[in-house]
Amino acid sequence: QVRLVESGGGLVQPGGSLRLSCAASGSIFSIYAMGWYRQAPGKQRELVARISSGGLPNYADSVKGRFTISRDNANNTVYLQMNSLKPEDKAVYYCNADGVVLTTLPSGPYDYWGQGTQVTVSA
Repeated sequence: QVRLVESGGGLVQPGGSLRLSCAASGSIFSIYAMGWYRQAPGKQRELVARISSGGLPNYADSVKGRFTISRDNANNTVYLQMNSLKPEDKAVYYCNADGVVLTTLPSGPYDYWGQGTQVTVSA
């Protein structure tokens, strides 16, 4: 009923930038928060950044000052601007929408995940 489609991953050199986008579509009435998580090989999935419907962001300490999350509530889209990328930022990045209330019954709320997009930082 709800689909999250991510785009914008790829290969970038250290110090470079990438912008990730994630659009949620389907029978959506509202979304409480949208965010980005990442998972590197052999590691657990971790929060990168998250933003509430009111626009309040929070970031992992490792990305503060380098990454910026933003959201377009009208289009159920979340963005992650990643600057000054480091090799340790390499991971699969997943979009998350939580507190999703549907226009259909049962209305939720539910959590949804995107399929993931690879970010590689290498010279």
